[in-house]
Amino acid sequence: MTEWNYWYGPYVFGELGTRYFLQDGLGIARGLHEYFRHSDIIFMANYAQTVNVIGCVKTSKTDVALETTGQVLRLYRNHFGQIPIAVSGQLGDLDVSAALGQDQRTLTVAVVNPTRWQYTLCMNATEGELPSTCAMWWIAGEDELDFNEPGSPYRVRLDQKSVTVDTNNIPVKPLSVAIYRFNLE
Repeated sequence: MTEWNYWYGPYVFGELGTRYFLQDGLGIARGLHEYFRHSDIIFMANYAQTVNVIGCVKTSKTDVALETTGQVLRLYRNHFGQIPIAVSGQLGDLDVSAALGQDQRTLTVAVVNPTRWQYTLCMNATEGELPSTCAMWWIAGEDELDFNEPGSPYRVRLDQKSVTVDTNNIPVKPLSVAIYRFNLE
């Protein structure tokens, strides 16, 4: 895939300087899931562009902001695994992807909820049990049209924490993307 990205909406940052909203960040996450699920035939997918013109970084004369799309790209680059793991089950509106880390000592599960409803997810491993504690990173917002603006506090940002989870009952926030990283023994 030589280049991919959204290209629509208000040109706030010059010619083709599209503003991206939370819904666009969630769409980027779903796109990454598709590329990952088809990594046997897609070995390269270049995000286009980087700054202002359909970019994930927006600038003004005095400031800079990481767009919602940039937040998602940073999340997956820094925290998602490298070796695809099959995901099955009835997921409804949720888009779920999973991967092992390169050393096969961590399992990451990414969940995108593009709806305004909270869901509950049940994670079952086919080999062994998942630990009850994990690291969690997420991006969420109150409105699918939330965006980040250079010089203003971020309305959409990446958060993280260590959590104790009941893998049979994991709450999935509305309008969110989350990555759970489990350390395997």
